[in-house]
Amino acid sequence: MDVRRRNRVRVSGRQGGPVVVLAHGFGCDQNMWRLVVPALERHFTVVLFDHVGAGGSDLSAWSEQRYSSLDGYVEDVLEICRELDLGPVTFVGHSVSAMMGVLAAVRRPRYFTGLVLLAPSPCFIDDPATGYRGGFSAEDIQELLESLDANYLGWSGAMAPVIMGNPERPELGEELTNSFCATDPAIQRVFARVTFLSDNRADLSQVTVPTLVAQCSSDAIAPPEVGPYVRSRIEGSRLVTLNATGHCPQLSAPEETAEAITAFVRGLR
Repeated sequence: MDVRRRNRVRVSGRQGGPVVVLAHGFGCDQNMWRLVVPALERHFTVVLFDHVGAGGSDLSAWSEQRYSSLDGYVEDVLEICRELDLGPVTFVGHSVSAMMGVLAAVRRPRYFTGLVLLAPSPCFIDDPATGYRGGFSAEDIQELLESLDANYLGWSGAMAPVIMGNPERPELGEELTNSFCATDPAIQRVFARVTFLSDNRADLSQVTVPTLVAQCSSDAIAPPEVGPYVRSRIEGSRLVTLNATGHCPQLSAPEETAEAITAFVRGLR
């Protein structure tokens, strides 16, 4: 398998600079980073890719067996790192990709100089027994998944603006809706279950690389308690709360997002 073709890998920016890998979340592709990339390219080698099943990835590489858990996506990340052979990287994972970064760094810590977890959630489901707040009850998630199964396009049109936030800027919600609708519904149904049913809380304490947790000041998908929770479970990690609102700060506040990433990566030297 040609890894670069499979994941539509693109490398740009300053040759020989620190390497930053940008990983998109559910229903998106690498285009979601386009407003952040120019600022990062001035300082870093920037790697973009599409998860299999998204954007310009090779859809023939997708199988439910491989991608019915985060493991298949994590292996893809590690394969991309090996294929590019650019040395240790800082992995920037948005939303569900944040936990892919966590798992990848736990399995192969030597591949990573650092992690940036952007709007992360290790578990979307509340756990009253431990006091953990993920933002949704088990019933909420089941209803969400049933709605997605019944009418993916309708679900996308209703949920994308909620996920994006920033109702005063409807063009952002429209862009996310279009991104959701451009993906294969059959693949996204599987990815949605992976995204919303995974529980990676126990994996956080195994991370040994420097980590920045970057949450938004208001996020309908990841409540404010999640950021401090993640920070408390990853030893030595730092938490920054962006002024950005919504779940996609790389679109709603690209300058602030790029500045947070840049400051963290430069601090790793």
